[in-house]
Amino acid sequence: MKKKIFNYIVIFICGYVLVELLIRKELIYSSITYALKIWVNNLIPALFPFFIISDILINYNITGYIPKIIKKICKWLWKITDNMLTILLLSIISGFPSNARNTRILFDKGDITLDEANHILMFSHFSNPVFILTTVGLFFFGNEKAGIIILISHYLSNFILGIICRGSFKHNDNCSYSKEGNINFGNVLVNAIKRAIDTTLLICGIVTIFLMLASIIVSTFNLNIYNGMLVKGLLEITIGIEAVSKLDISILFKMVVASCFLAFGGLSVHLQVMSQLVDTKFNYHYFFLGRIWQMILSGIITYVIGLLVI
Repeated sequence: MKKKIFNYIVIFICGYVLVELLIRKELIYSSITYALKIWVNNLIPALFPFFIISDILINYNITGYIPKIIKKICKWLWKITDNMLTILLLSIISGFPSNARNTRILFDKGDITLDEANHILMFSHFSNPVFILTTVGLFFFGNEKAGIIILISHYLSNFILGIICRGSFKHNDNCSYSKEGNINFGNVLVNAIKRAIDTTLLICGIVTIFLMLASIIVSTFNLNIYNGMLVKGLLEITIGIEAVSKLDISILFKMVVASCFLAFGGLSVHLQVMSQLVDTKFNYHYFFLGRIWQMILSGIITYVIGLLVI
């Protein structure tokens, strides 16, 4: 019965969107054009090269080359294995959804267990630092300090969340690494590029769909600027933060809302993460719970730092 109701809802939404595509051609066209512009100008430069580099590093077992002192500190702080640390470090550099992508790769290789995968997904949700500092800080808010504060709160909230959930999962203490064997760099590079292209195209499709849905919802219900901002932020963070930057409120509250949007990720990012978890027993519940906690922590940290700095 539940499945039937869900099917009816999906059919109704798709039918409604099709009607909107015919009636509001200009709105849909501008939404899709803007989505493609974001993908080309912001997402590809911020994600594509990092996807390739992280794939290569995983194939060459970067885990085994991380200094022991760093491994010990991280294990003491968050109770994570060396392979989980690899996912965490690459996620900090690359940004989402590379955390889910790299978790899936290492899980498929047998380098992490199911519990370890669920654990690391909770607190490895990092936005790309270039995106926060340039797109959010400089382009949307026109304030370099704002970008730096949001970046610090974004990182700290994840690290604190890692400490909070450090004892909630079982780990395999006998850490193992995939055997390197005779690795052909040419094959590794070509496969990394192929996977990066697939992931980047998938992200493009998801972002486009959610931007289009946000435009349809705001236009259909004639939402005011504040409600429209909430809808946009919940669906896709880029247009959500852009909407926040246009509000007539203080820069401090703009930063807090933007931090919350980044921490939650928007349904667009959630779908990107879920797309990497297909055909696995990963529990999406842990990822979602982590985003709620991170959203709260990030908002508080941004407010406190903002009061002191701005």
